[in-house]
Amino acid sequence: MTSITDLVIGMAGSGGDGIVSAGQSLITAAAHEGYHALMTKSFGSQIRGGESSCRVRLSTREVLNPGGNLDVAVALNWEDFLKFGAELPVGPETVMLYESDTGVLPDAIPLEGVAPREILAVPIGEMARKSAGTDKAKNAVVLGLLAGWFGISRGALLGGIRKKFAKKSPEVAEANEKAFAAGEAYAQANPLREPRSLGQPTKAAAGLMVTDGNDMCAAAAIFAGCQFFSGYPITPSTEAMQFLSREIWKYGGAVIQAEDEIAGIGAAVGASYAGTKAMTATSGPGMSLKTEMLGLASIAELPLVLLNVQRGGPATGLPTKPEQADLFQAVFSAHGDVLRPVLAPTCVADTFAVTVEAFNLAEHYQTPVIILSDSEIAQRKETVGPIDTARFAIEQRRTPSEAERVKYQRFAITGSGVSPISHPGMAGGNYLASGIEHNEHGDPTSSGAVHARMNEKRFRKFESLKQRRDLVAIEGDLDAPLALISWGSTAGVCREALALARRQGLKAKLLVPWLIHPIPEDVYREFFVSVRAGLVVEMSHQGQLYRLLRCFIDVPASVRSLSRSGANPFQPREIVACLRDLQ
Repeated sequence: MTSITDLVIGMAGSGGDGIVSAGQSLITAAAHEGYHALMTKSFGSQIRGGESSCRVRLSTREVLNPGGNLDVAVALNWEDFLKFGAELPVGPETVMLYESDTGVLPDAIPLEGVAPREILAVPIGEMARKSAGTDKAKNAVVLGLLAGWFGISRGALLGGIRKKFAKKSPEVAEANEKAFAAGEAYAQANPLREPRSLGQPTKAAAGLMVTDGNDMCAAAAIFAGCQFFSGYPITPSTEAMQFLSREIWKYGGAVIQAEDEIAGIGAAVGASYAGTKAMTATSGPGMSLKTEMLGLASIAELPLVLLNVQRGGPATGLPTKPEQADLFQAVFSAHGDVLRPVLAPTCVADTFAVTVEAFNLAEHYQTPVIILSDSEIAQRKETVGPIDTARFAIEQRRTPSEAERVKYQRFAITGSGVSPISHPGMAGGNYLASGIEHNEHGDPTSSGAVHARMNEKRFRKFESLKQRRDLVAIEGDLDAPLALISWGSTAGVCREALALARRQGLKAKLLVPWLIHPIPEDVYREFFVSVRAGLVVEMSHQGQLYRLLRCFIDVPASVRSLSRSGANPFQPREIVACLRDLQ
């Protein structure tokens, strides 16, 4: 039997088949055993029912992305499986497992141009009915098959099944355990032609927890001192509001589910004006509605954190699929001259640090800050190690001293561009906060000279942010002639592509920004000095980061955009192939 260090499993079926539940059981079991793991899930855009899929990557090493071609593909229904296309890619190394009740013969499976390593027609539904008395136990049968064929811990998987059905009757849990045993027995009686078993995890991986980006963001917001959240449910950001609704009151905070997106951000702006750290969350269509209020927060210089979990667009677009096409919206969607920080996490784990940083920047610079996540990071499950919260410093907004409140100038012109901010009830701290241009005291003005002075102030305060080198990661050979630049969830694919390229003898490096805007221009200029050719890799039709960089710096002509629309994920091998073609 061949021992492997990495296993990518993809499954698809109809609503009610328990596909996502099976994936959750797999990643929970993996974390319990000390494996690194990552699980993505995908659905059709129907409100109820329809197709669903998940893919789980288990590894003895750190997992950076969902992986490339599937090692194991499970199709409970061929029609549903084929709807996911590039999300569940089958290749020559794939073990293709499907429901024999579909009536499709192994030599006639509907995968054009693909010859899987092994094709197995298995009576999954029949085993579920005979062992558990219901079709709903098909997911437990699949888990048994995977345990039997690939050495995934039987005890951990059974523990996950018991935990899942703990609140139901003992008979339900017992039925699913019988279905699991039936699948395991089938695998043992029908071994693979070329057996493979997942190797043992390293001891260093012990103590992993399973979470997703939305929950991580919400937890970090509480840690950073957020006391108020107001928002409106929208896929795929809703889980952040749900987490805060359950937890923030324990820390003295409050959540309002507003009547619409505009009210959601309006309440958060009001809470910030009142002196409270505040947050809202949305996705692309909601971001469109929040734009005017973002302008108000910008001119009134009020701290605010806005989580935008990107999905396929425009309009309703692909509400259940990931994309990175809201970058222009985050940076430029404002009338007048506005500059606001945009941060982007690259995985579930660093969402915590990015969120804490967003609150710190909002408070320090007195500005709205956008966290530009995407649906893959926000909703995928990852095994994450313990978070060392002691390494984080929490910033508070600068308030005026007693002397500064004698003749308080809320928008005083300072060397840094940041002025002390009061709140209602602070003696001597009264001022007018509105959307109209104002002088240093906050008095309305239509003076062009004052407007120019205030614009310069609002932009100048971000000069120090552009010098923050800790908000950009550079990996690989610093003097390499080949380069990759990527951000968001695609960065994990590029990190693996970089490692693969270097193993193949390519001298390459990678730049991953957490600070997307304002552009840290000096960092990019220094990065490009040695670069002879490169790629900016992202999931948007226009290649928006590539175009944004060209707005502010001289990107070498040999550095090209490698971009595509959402729901068409990149694979590390194809990025390496494109990089090799640039030589």
